[in-house]
Amino acid sequence: MADAMDAGSLSVFMAMGGYGAYVWPAFVLTAGVMIALLIASVRSLKAREKDLLRLRAEMKLTSGDPAGEA
Repeated sequence: MADAMDAGSLSVFMAMGGYGAYVWPAFVLTAGVMIALLIASVRSLKAREKDLLRLRAEMKLTSGDPAGEA
């Protein structure tokens, strides 16, 4: 039984009917942008959570509420 994904069929797949030179860079660029957005979002989330904790601590000190709830 022949391997379904031999070197010939892989090169045909990668060529994508002659459009591979356009498709693969576009795919890589899109994946890179998506990864960069994910990293930026996670960093922003952590920064906002840190700010929220700081603001809650400030509110607890200024409100005089022992539970820290406004």
